[in-house]
Amino acid sequence: MSLPQLSSVCFSSFALVSYPDNPEIPAIAKYFSTKGRYEEVNPYLIEDILAVNRSILQPPSAQCRQIHLTAIIRHGTRYPTVKNVKKMQKLYGLVKSSASGQESWLREIQTQWTMWYTEDMDGRLVQKGVNDHRHLAVRLSKLFPSLISEEKLRGGLFKFITSSKHRCVNSTLSFKAGLTELWAIKVGLGILNDALMRFFEKCTRFVQEVDNNPSATTEVDLFKEGPEMRRVQEKIADRLRVPYNNVTDDMAEAAFYMCAYEFAIKTVNSPWCRLFDEVDAQVMEYANDLKQYWKRGYGHDINSKSSCILFHDVFSRLDKAASENKSGQQVTEAVTVQVGHAETLLPLLTLLGFFNDSQALTSTNYATQSQRSFRTSHMLPYAANLLMVLYDCGGDELRLQPLLNEKPVTFPGLTDQQVSMPLYDDVKEHYRELLQGCDFENECQLFKHPIEV
Repeated sequence: MSLPQLSSVCFSSFALVSYPDNPEIPAIAKYFSTKGRYEEVNPYLIEDILAVNRSILQPPSAQCRQIHLTAIIRHGTRYPTVKNVKKMQKLYGLVKSSASGQESWLREIQTQWTMWYTEDMDGRLVQKGVNDHRHLAVRLSKLFPSLISEEKLRGGLFKFITSSKHRCVNSTLSFKAGLTELWAIKVGLGILNDALMRFFEKCTRFVQEVDNNPSATTEVDLFKEGPEMRRVQEKIADRLRVPYNNVTDDMAEAAFYMCAYEFAIKTVNSPWCRLFDEVDAQVMEYANDLKQYWKRGYGHDINSKSSCILFHDVFSRLDKAASENKSGQQVTEAVTVQVGHAETLLPLLTLLGFFNDSQALTSTNYATQSQRSFRTSHMLPYAANLLMVLYDCGGDELRLQPLLNEKPVTFPGLTDQQVSMPLYDDVKEHYRELLQGCDFENECQLFKHPIEV
């Protein structure tokens, strides 16, 4: 199926330049979870958006050469969805009609700031999101010049797969635009594949037992009703000088999003950000992490198992590249770019065992989880990416390097001395049970695993 044209979505242009210690960067920006900028995860990009550090790629020998790259990438920066726009409009109405006080930031909201978010924006890509993917394409071409090359692109050795959502289609087109700008090559059309990139919608058991089941996220609800969240709401009410019961957890979330979206989309340190201090932001981040943990992460087994189809797809590509390379053929798919959602990446990262804390995230252990590794602000900003790079190191020795957001990571539980680039056979042995099982159809059957009462 052909992809819609990039012009099908309307963009606004905003200045995107910012610098460290710039007052334009909110102090709480590093807590924005899945609404965070990619630059907060890799701050060196604030100085130079095309900067890369090739020294992080450390093959065990000079013989090693890259033969295949699979990149699974979240879409770029987007507008809020209808649901969030409605919450934000409600908050804005409260502040306009009821808030009192002489603080300059509050006066700015009430007299200068206008509610420019509309429901028809509904999660579409913004200009910053276009740039996220254009720039990522250029950086990856610098990191992996033998794979993301003009020769391989001209030779038709790239494959593009995307979710059908506007923001993913347009992110894919933006990634291609980055390559086109480098080499003035018309890049072929990609494939829309929701079975692969939106597997979470196709997994009946996940939809029934988790996505459409309020009890699956009880811990999230309990935390929203708990003392930490209540204190944030009270502090917001105090700052606005409105009664406590006027500020619900939805309002607090909307205010946090207002700050996050203004920054992500416009690179503006909005007056809305003044409703939170760092302690508040850490609570808001935890609330979002809890939601992701129980809906997409380790909270329920089916969350990760819903990604079996994508897991097998990745390893079948790696196997095919390994097989072609071993038989002396050219690797026919040197680069695979797959564009999806935070909900695409997180279940797969969970299935692979990344960011698994020794204790589950719950409504009552916020205080002891301050050092948790499961932190969506670090894992899943806009344009988050998981890269799998296969190397031929000579003598039938294949090695696999995983990178998250352009930084090498280690497969959890693998003890190879070359931890950042283990033998491909060792990786397959490590995930043997999943490679032999983890069947999407079986896992997603509704009555395969009856819930014990």
